[in-house]
Amino acid sequence: MGQKVNPIAFRTGVMLGWKSRWYASKQEFAELLLEDHKVRDFIKNHPKKPQYRNAGINQIEIERTRDDVKIVIHAARPGLIIGKRGQEIEILQAELQNLIGRIVNLKVEEIGRPELKAQLVAEDISQQLSRRSSFRRTMKRAMETTMDAGAGGIRIQLAGRLGGAEMARREKQSTGSIPLSTLRANIDYGFTEAKTAQGHIGVQVWINNGMFEGQSDGADAETGQAPKKPKRSYKR
Repeated sequence: MGQKVNPIAFRTGVMLGWKSRWYASKQEFAELLLEDHKVRDFIKNHPKKPQYRNAGINQIEIERTRDDVKIVIHAARPGLIIGKRGQEIEILQAELQNLIGRIVNLKVEEIGRPELKAQLVAEDISQQLSRRSSFRRTMKRAMETTMDAGAGGIRIQLAGRLGGAEMARREKQSTGSIPLSTLRANIDYGFTEAKTAQGHIGVQVWINNGMFEGQSDGADAETGQAPKKPKRSYKR
Protein backbone atom coordinates (compact mmCIF):
# COMPACT_ATOMS: atom_id res chain seq x y z
CA MET A 1 0.00 0.00 0.00
CA GLY A 2 2.76 2.45 0.87
CA GLN A 3 4.37 2.05 -2.55
CA LYS A 4 1.17 2.90 -4.41
CA VAL A 5 -0.09 5.96 -2.51
CA ASN A 6 1.21 9.52 -2.67
CA PRO A 7 2.26 10.06 0.98
CA ILE A 8 1.02 13.67 1.01
CA ALA A 9 -2.40 12.78 -0.39
CA PHE A 10 -2.48 9.83 2.01
CA ARG A 11 -2.10 12.19 5.01
CA THR A 12 -4.03 15.24 3.80
CA GLY A 13 -7.05 15.81 6.01
CA VAL A 14 -5.66 13.44 8.66
CA MET A 15 -2.23 14.73 9.65
CA LEU A 16 -1.69 17.50 7.08
CA GLY A 17 -3.79 20.50 6.14
CA TRP A 18 -5.10 21.33 2.68
CA LYS A 19 -3.13 23.58 0.33
CA SER A 20 -6.38 25.19 -0.86
CA ARG A 21 -8.71 26.28 1.93
CA TRP A 22 -12.12 27.51 0.79
CA TYR A 23 -15.71 26.45 0.43
CA ALA A 24 -17.90 26.74 -2.66
CA SER A 25 -21.19 25.47 -3.96
CA LYS A 26 -21.39 22.74 -6.60
CA GLN A 27 -21.95 25.32 -9.33
CA GLU A 28 -18.76 27.28 -8.47
CA PHE A 29 -16.45 24.50 -7.27
CA ALA A 30 -15.05 23.47 -10.66
CA GLU A 31 -14.41 27.06 -11.72
CA LEU A 32 -12.54 27.92 -8.51
CA LEU A 33 -10.53 24.69 -8.68
CA LEU A 34 -9.31 25.56 -12.18
CA GLU A 35 -8.61 29.08 -10.98
CA ASP A 36 -6.31 27.72 -8.25
CA HIS A 37 -4.46 25.62 -10.82
CA LYS A 38 -4.12 28.65 -13.09
CA VAL A 39 -2.65 30.76 -10.26
CA ARG A 40 -0.07 28.12 -9.28
CA ASP A 41 0.95 27.51 -12.88
CA PHE A 42 1.26 31.25 -13.57
CA ILE A 43 3.56 31.81 -10.58
CA LYS A 44 5.80 28.79 -11.13
CA ASN A 45 6.02 29.21 -14.93
CA HIS A 46 5.83 32.98 -15.28
CA PRO A 47 6.11 33.88 -18.98
CA LYS A 48 8.19 37.05 -18.43
CA LYS A 49 10.13 36.27 -15.23
CA PRO A 50 12.19 33.08 -15.48
CA GLN A 51 13.89 33.88 -12.15
CA TYR A 52 10.80 32.54 -10.38
CA ARG A 53 11.85 29.04 -11.41
CA ASN A 54 15.13 29.53 -9.50
CA ALA A 55 13.39 30.91 -6.41
CA GLY A 56 12.86 27.44 -4.97
CA ILE A 57 9.06 27.55 -4.68
CA ASN A 58 8.01 24.53 -2.62
CA GLN A 59 4.25 25.08 -2.37
CA ILE A 60 1.59 27.75 -2.87
CA GLU A 61 -1.27 27.97 -0.40
CA ILE A 62 -4.55 29.60 -1.41
CA GLU A 63 -7.24 30.75 1.03
CA ARG A 64 -10.45 32.38 -0.13
CA THR A 65 -12.92 34.63 1.63
CA ARG A 66 -15.99 36.36 0.26
CA ASP A 67 -14.03 39.50 -0.69
CA ASP A 68 -10.46 38.50 -1.53
CA VAL A 69 -7.99 35.70 -2.20
CA LYS A 70 -5.00 35.17 0.10
CA ILE A 71 -1.98 33.54 -1.56
CA VAL A 72 1.07 32.40 0.45
CA ILE A 73 4.21 31.42 -1.48
CA HIS A 74 6.76 29.25 0.37
CA ALA A 75 10.14 29.81 -1.31
CA ALA A 76 13.76 29.05 -0.47
CA ARG A 77 14.97 32.31 -2.08
CA PRO A 78 12.16 34.84 -1.55
CA GLY A 79 14.34 37.75 -2.68
CA LEU A 80 13.90 36.70 -6.31
CA ILE A 81 10.13 37.10 -5.94
CA ILE A 82 10.03 40.18 -3.70
CA GLY A 83 12.64 42.18 -5.61
CA LYS A 84 14.25 45.42 -4.50
CA ARG A 85 12.09 47.31 -2.00
CA GLY A 86 9.19 44.98 -2.73
CA GLN A 87 8.59 46.24 -6.26
CA GLU A 88 8.44 42.80 -7.92
CA ILE A 89 5.86 41.41 -5.51
CA GLU A 90 3.57 44.39 -6.12
CA ILE A 91 3.78 43.79 -9.88
CA LEU A 92 3.03 40.08 -9.36
CA GLN A 93 0.07 40.91 -7.16
CA ALA A 94 -1.37 43.20 -9.82
CA GLU A 95 -0.86 40.53 -12.50
CA LEU A 96 -2.68 37.93 -10.40
CA GLN A 97 -5.58 40.30 -9.83
CA ASN A 98 -5.90 40.82 -13.58
CA LEU A 99 -5.63 37.06 -14.15
CA ILE A 100 -8.48 35.98 -11.88
CA GLY A 101 -10.42 39.25 -11.57
CA ARG A 102 -10.41 39.25 -7.75
CA ILE A 103 -8.63 41.14 -4.97
CA VAL A 104 -5.38 39.31 -4.13
CA ASN A 105 -3.36 39.52 -0.91
CA LEU A 106 0.09 38.09 -1.67
CA LYS A 107 2.58 36.94 0.96
CA VAL A 108 5.98 35.27 0.62
CA GLU A 109 7.46 33.09 3.38
CA GLU A 110 11.04 31.87 3.49
CA ILE A 111 11.89 28.17 3.84
CA GLY A 112 14.54 27.63 6.48
CA ARG A 113 15.92 24.27 5.30
CA PRO A 114 15.33 23.62 1.60
CA GLU A 115 17.37 20.39 1.86
CA LEU A 116 14.45 18.81 3.76
CA LYS A 117 11.81 19.72 1.15
CA ALA A 118 11.30 16.87 -1.30
CA GLN A 119 10.02 19.06 -4.15
CA LEU A 120 13.09 21.32 -3.97
CA VAL A 121 15.45 18.34 -3.81
CA ALA A 122 13.72 16.83 -6.87
CA GLU A 123 14.01 20.11 -8.80
CA ASP A 124 17.71 20.40 -7.90
CA ILE A 125 18.33 16.85 -9.20
CA SER A 126 16.37 17.70 -12.34
CA GLN A 127 18.54 20.76 -13.03
CA GLN A 128 21.73 18.74 -12.64
CA LEU A 129 20.46 16.00 -14.94
CA SER A 130 19.59 18.64 -17.55
CA ARG A 131 23.25 19.75 -17.41
CA ARG A 132 24.27 16.16 -18.26
CA SER A 133 25.60 15.31 -14.80
CA SER A 134 26.04 11.66 -13.83
CA PHE A 135 22.73 10.48 -12.41
CA ARG A 136 24.31 8.16 -9.82
CA ARG A 137 26.64 10.87 -8.54
CA THR A 138 23.76 13.34 -8.46
CA MET A 139 21.55 10.96 -6.45
CA LYS A 140 24.34 10.18 -3.98
CA ARG A 141 25.18 13.86 -3.44
CA ALA A 142 21.51 14.78 -2.85
CA MET A 143 21.08 11.94 -0.36
CA GLU A 144 24.18 12.96 1.61
CA THR A 145 23.09 16.61 1.73
CA THR A 146 19.60 15.74 2.97
CA MET A 147 20.81 13.29 5.62
CA ASP A 148 23.38 15.83 6.86
CA ALA A 149 20.52 18.35 7.26
CA GLY A 150 18.85 16.03 9.79
CA ALA A 151 16.41 13.89 7.79
CA GLY A 152 15.43 10.47 9.08
CA GLY A 153 15.62 8.92 5.62
CA ILE A 154 15.41 9.66 1.90
CA ARG A 155 14.48 7.69 -1.20
CA ILE A 156 15.19 8.86 -4.76
CA GLN A 157 13.82 7.20 -7.88
CA LEU A 158 14.66 8.09 -11.48
CA ALA A 159 12.86 6.71 -14.51
CA GLY A 160 13.70 7.26 -18.18
CA ARG A 161 16.62 6.94 -20.57
CA LEU A 162 19.26 7.25 -17.86
CA GLY A 163 22.75 8.01 -19.10
CA GLY A 164 21.49 8.21 -22.69
CA ALA A 165 20.66 4.50 -22.85
CA GLU A 166 18.49 3.25 -25.69
CA MET A 167 16.03 1.53 -23.38
CA ALA A 168 14.35 3.36 -20.51
CA ARG A 169 14.76 1.91 -17.03
CA ARG A 170 14.28 2.76 -13.38
CA GLU A 171 16.98 3.42 -10.79
CA LYS A 172 16.27 3.71 -7.06
CA GLN A 173 18.45 4.56 -4.07
CA SER A 174 17.45 5.00 -0.44
CA THR A 175 18.99 5.45 2.98
CA GLY A 176 17.47 5.65 6.44
CA SER A 177 13.83 4.75 7.08
CA ILE A 178 10.84 5.74 4.92
CA PRO A 179 7.67 4.45 6.68
CA LEU A 180 5.18 5.33 3.95
CA SER A 181 2.22 3.56 5.56
CA THR A 182 2.70 5.12 9.02
CA LEU A 183 0.33 8.08 9.17
CA ARG A 184 2.20 9.69 12.07
CA ALA A 185 5.40 9.82 10.00
CA ASN A 186 6.02 13.20 8.36
CA ILE A 187 6.86 12.02 4.83
CA ASP A 188 7.40 14.73 2.22
CA TYR A 189 7.07 13.89 -1.49
CA GLY A 190 8.25 15.69 -4.60
CA PHE A 191 8.04 14.98 -8.32
CA THR A 192 9.35 16.74 -11.41
CA GLU A 193 10.70 15.93 -14.86
CA ALA A 194 14.20 16.58 -16.13
CA LYS A 195 14.31 17.63 -19.77
CA THR A 196 17.35 16.05 -21.42
CA ALA A 197 18.43 15.61 -25.02
CA GLN A 198 17.42 11.94 -24.92
CA GLY A 199 13.98 12.64 -23.46
CA HIS A 200 12.29 13.39 -20.15
CA ILE A 201 13.46 11.71 -16.94
CA GLY A 202 11.01 11.44 -14.06
CA VAL A 203 12.40 12.35 -10.63
CA GLN A 204 10.62 11.20 -7.45
CA VAL A 205 11.85 12.01 -3.93
CA TRP A 206 10.56 10.86 -0.54
CA ILE A 207 12.00 12.45 2.65
CA ASN A 208 11.29 11.35 6.21
CA ASN A 209 11.19 14.40 8.51
CA GLY A 210 10.41 12.46 11.70
CA MET A 211 7.06 12.12 13.43
CA PHE A 212 4.30 14.70 13.75
CA GLU A 213 4.37 16.35 17.18
CA GLY A 214 1.45 16.47 19.57
CA GLN A 215 -0.15 13.28 18.28
CA SER A 216 -1.06 10.13 20.16
CA ASP A 217 1.78 7.63 20.38
CA GLY A 218 -0.56 4.67 20.07
CA ALA A 219 -0.22 3.53 23.70
CA ASP A 220 -3.99 3.64 24.19
CA ALA A 221 -4.77 1.90 20.90
CA GLU A 222 -6.07 -1.19 22.67
CA THR A 223 -8.59 0.80 24.74
CA GLY A 224 -9.93 2.52 21.66
CA GLN A 225 -10.19 -0.64 19.64
CA ALA A 226 -13.59 -1.54 18.27
CA PRO A 227 -15.25 -4.46 20.06
CA LYS A 228 -14.94 -7.73 18.26
CA LYS A 229 -18.06 -9.45 17.07
CA PRO A 230 -18.84 -12.72 18.85
CA LYS A 231 -18.19 -15.84 16.86
CA ARG A 232 -21.22 -17.41 15.35
CA SER A 233 -22.10 -20.84 16.73
CA TYR A 234 -23.46 -23.40 14.32
CA LYS A 235 -25.64 -26.24 15.55
CA ARG A 236 -25.27 -29.61 13.97
